Amino acid sequence: MARAFKKFLPMFDRVLVERFIPEVKTKGGIMIPEGAQAKVLEATVVAVGVGARGENGTVIPMSVNVGDKVLLPEYGGTKIKLEDKDYFLFRDGDFLGKFES
Repeated sequence: MARAFKKFLPMFDRVLVERFIPEVKTKGGIMIPEGAQAKVLEATVVAVGVGARGENGTVIPMSVNVGDKVLLPEYGGTKIKLEDKDYFLFRDGDFLGKFES
């Protein structure tokens, strides 16, 4: 996994995340059809850019770090496939929140 991220680094204020896998079974063991599965809005940050540039040229620091768990908006993000896994690219300001560990 780490090898893929050495080849791809987000630019400026962009963040690469990996969505959590949706539940395919209920607690009772019943399989959930793909069309009925809820869209997972939580993800783990796997790579971050250096930050956006302000009007005076200073770098605005990122609000998330690698390993943070974040809440995503329902729509948005750019899907990227790296080594047969799906990742999503968001801007730092698109996140709705960050979970404390």
